[in-house]
Amino acid sequence: MESTKEQINDFIAKCEELKECKFIMATTKIKDLLKAIVNSRELYNLFETVTKNFDYISARSDCLVTTGEGILSKSYLVLPQTIGQRLAFIFCLLVEFDNDTLNFNEFLRVYFPEEGSYYSSYRAFCKTVIDSLEDMIKQVFQEELSAPAAPSAEDGEQMPEIQSNSARAGLLSSVSLTLAQEKKFLFENPNVPKDEREAAYKILNQLERAVKAGDIALIDALLCGYNYFVLYMKCVSDNIAPLIQIIAAYEETL
Repeated sequence: MESTKEQINDFIAKCEELKECKFIMATTKIKDLLKAIVNSRELYNLFETVTKNFDYISARSDCLVTTGEGILSKSYLVLPQTIGQRLAFIFCLLVEFDNDTLNFNEFLRVYFPEEGSYYSSYRAFCKTVIDSLEDMIKQVFQEELSAPAAPSAEDGEQMPEIQSNSARAGLLSSVSLTLAQEKKFLFENPNVPKDEREAAYKILNQLERAVKAGDIALIDALLCGYNYFVLYMKCVSDNIAPLIQIIAAYEETL
């Protein structure tokens, strides 16, 4: 069984293949990218979480923008601002290409009309969409990607069986995603001074480490501290309640 790090690296490799392939192979590489998600329990749980209550139809009308009329009209793509919604939108968009409910060539022609060339349009699409997807996955799984590689079996020595808890893996991905959204909220909040924002980042970073370490006492202490912080600063976001619920569910798996 592949480790989480190996699965994420395989997904990143598929992103690179998609960006570097010839335009004619794009839809095939998109299919390979989606298979990498299905074949990874952690990625599958992550995208299942972000798409659960995601209104793709509304998001599509907001993200696929057309201005002007007639020959003066211009169409372009605007990705959602939050990490969760952006992940969900890109995933649903790729699924549409794979199912051909949205023709990929026509999409490029309309929303990425670079120099009238499909090649240039495709490169612009990859820079906007696939680079963003790859960067977000690296951000969510940064700790797993920085972990040392697991040892391999040599000379017939049998490796110990790796125990995998799918529920825990999905909840860990959800915690990382929600914390990333909370950091983005703080960064974009003009009412939070820089010094206070940096202090909040430290709390959130330590909270993520405590969750992954399974240190329940430290998790509860950091959550309590961050709760006081947001109440004092009057900057309670929509991420707080889901974060507390996800962490509570995670603690039950320990």
